[in-house]
Amino acid sequence: MNILYAASEAFPLIKTGGLGDVVHSLPLALNRLGESVRLVLPAYREVLNRIGHLEVLAVRDIPGVATTHWVKVLRARLDSLGDDFYLIDAPELFDRTGNPYVHEDGHSWPDNAERFTVFSRAVAMLALEGIDPDWQPDVVHCHDWQTGLVPAFLSLAAQPPASVFTIHNLSYDGFFPFHDFNQLQLPVAWWSTDYVEFYGGFSMLKAGIVFSDHVTTVSPTYAREICTPEFGYRFDGLLHHLGGRLTGILNGIDLDTWNPATDRHIAANYSVGRNRIKGKRANKSDLLRDAGLVDSAAPLLGFIGRLVPQKGIDLIATVLPHLFEHTDARMVILGSGDKIFESDLLRLVHRFPDRLHVHIGYSETLAHKIEAGCDLFVMPSRFEPCGLNQMYSLHYGTPPVVNHTGGLADTVVNTTPATLKDHTANGFVFHGADAAGLLDCISAALRCHASPRAWQQVCRTGMLAELGWEASARQYQQLYRTYAGVSK
Repeated sequence: MNILYAASEAFPLIKTGGLGDVVHSLPLALNRLGESVRLVLPAYREVLNRIGHLEVLAVRDIPGVATTHWVKVLRARLDSLGDDFYLIDAPELFDRTGNPYVHEDGHSWPDNAERFTVFSRAVAMLALEGIDPDWQPDVVHCHDWQTGLVPAFLSLAAQPPASVFTIHNLSYDGFFPFHDFNQLQLPVAWWSTDYVEFYGGFSMLKAGIVFSDHVTTVSPTYAREICTPEFGYRFDGLLHHLGGRLTGILNGIDLDTWNPATDRHIAANYSVGRNRIKGKRANKSDLLRDAGLVDSAAPLLGFIGRLVPQKGIDLIATVLPHLFEHTDARMVILGSGDKIFESDLLRLVHRFPDRLHVHIGYSETLAHKIEAGCDLFVMPSRFEPCGLNQMYSLHYGTPPVVNHTGGLADTVVNTTPATLKDHTANGFVFHGADAAGLLDCISAALRCHASPRAWQQVCRTGMLAELGWEASARQYQQLYRTYAGVSK
């Protein structure tokens, strides 16, 4: 099958989070299974600067807000993506510095509705009009709200390719006011609660759910959770109504990029059967040195992620003073997000300069060093559709501390006498995202860390887990085969 992946980011071209990792690694896994998967992305300035030869396949006039955009469909190639890929080049919308979605001040670009509507129109044209004479998709797989209108535009064709829509995080709904709906010249019939209207505005995420042939999300537990009011963000009724058209497929990880045996970012390579303990110690020393902390055998905790309430960073900030005052633990934090949380963490650094290092921003190298060098990875998310860092941590022999939710519940088995006995324990799990529960769970993990035999067993079990993409890619492959050729 020919499968077109439409997304707003993809590693290594541009990445803000786990979406970029998935859109890079899942197509590679499907290509290995014999399918032909190609990406289509917006032509951000950062992406264009990384690409050499670009071929113009087509130029189209696409309506925007009070203007018509002259949009190029470009074809390019990058060996790390495994195949040709496409860029939608609309300079007024995408040729700008900074994050794909937000200003440097953290506020969304004011023209996001226009940007991703134009992008979605262009993707639908690419899929329907034979713009690339050498390749035509049987399936269009769209990811998150930025591509939610693609299945809607495809539905206007007499015989569209099949469409699959993946929700990576339901809390980002692509919601815009009725004024934008009108200005974007979207079909009047779509303004209905049966289609894109959503609590007085319109939701691009809802469009993807309503118009696609099948909806997936990124873990089985999250697929169940989003059908409830607690996690459904007002979409729970709609999602529950999908029935068998909603599937949770657990993300995998890219074992070529995240592999302690070959990782070029870390000080010492190791595997579950070679230099594991020695390698972990060497990487811990290297990380402590880079972080400006004293080299010590004391437990070292790590966190990587957005500094937002979803990730439970406020819970970490709450428990750190008690942890530092009552244990010899240290911590390294990498991330950016809400300014209030950034300030809170920097104040804690000032208070505990020998125990805490905080890097505001993102560093791919530091992320790898944290996974390899820490003893524990702390991930107290209030909800987590799948999560990748807990799987990176398992693979690097760094047991995760997690809240029992979403993909965290699907991948981490709490350490108890029973799970140690049957060799399933691979981390530490608490229930209910509150500071007391997190502190108790970290304390239990530190007690286990003080027992070398049990600790090493937990580390080994995590490293032996099958965390790659092959099994999940086969599930997607079967899903595509079910719908390929379906006419709406």
